[in-house]
Amino acid sequence: MVSIFNNKEEIASHAANIFIAAAQNAIQKRGQFLVVLTGGSSPESLYKLLATPQYKTKINWDNVFVFWGDERWVALEDSRSNAKMSYDYLLSHVGIPKSNIFPMYKEGFLPEEYALEYEKSIKSLTGESGEFDLILLGMGDDGHTASLFPGEAVLQENDKWVSAYYLESQSMYRITLTAPIINKAKEIVVVTFGENKAHALNEVLYGDYNPEKYPMQLIKPIDGKLLFLTDQAATSSQ
Repeated sequence: MVSIFNNKEEIASHAANIFIAAAQNAIQKRGQFLVVLTGGSSPESLYKLLATPQYKTKINWDNVFVFWGDERWVALEDSRSNAKMSYDYLLSHVGIPKSNIFPMYKEGFLPEEYALEYEKSIKSLTGESGEFDLILLGMGDDGHTASLFPGEAVLQENDKWVSAYYLESQSMYRITLTAPIINKAKEIVVVTFGENKAHALNEVLYGDYNPEKYPMQLIKPIDGKLLFLTDQAATSSQ
C-alpha cells in the first residue's frame, strides 16, 4: 500500500500516529512493544515529533524495546551512527530504560561477532518467531533499504537474521537485519520522499522484479502489512 502526502511534515504526523497505535496495541496485548528504528535523514521529523509531549505521553516507554534495521560500524558517538541520531532526536527525550535499547554496535566486538550477538538479543525478546511489532525503514535513491545494497551477497541470505559485511563502495563495515527477519514483522512502514527517490520508488513498486538492482523489492511481509509513506515529488515518475 502507498500513501502519498504533500510534504515530509504530513508524512511524519501519519507515521507518528502509526507508531503510537502499534505501541499501544502491542503493550495492551503482550505487555511489550518491539520496534525497529531506521537511520538516515528521512525519519528525523518523525523522531522529533514522537519526542514532543503530545506524543511521548501516549506510550509507556518502560515497555518499549528498541532495535535498529542497520548500522554503520562506527562508535555510538560518531555523527554517522544511526543510533546517535535516534538518541539525539527521540530516545534521550522519552525516558526509555537504557536496558531496553539495543544499538547495533558494541565496543570490543568484530562486526561479524556482534551480528551473532544481536540475533541472540532479538531472540531473547521474540523467541524463535523473530516477529517485531513495527519496523521502520527508509529507501535510498538506489533502491536499497537497511544495509541491503544492490549486488551484495547479503541479498541472498535466507537463514541469518542479522548480517555484517564490508561494503566496498563505502569502505566500511555495515551490520543489518536481513530480508527474512524484516519480512516476519507485523507491520513495516517505509518512509521515503523527495524527487531523488522517484525513479527507484517507481521501479520498486511497478517495475520488473529485480531485487539485485532494487533490494527494496525483497521486502514482502509474510503475514504483516507493508506501507510506503511518500510525497508527490517521489511519485513523479508514475
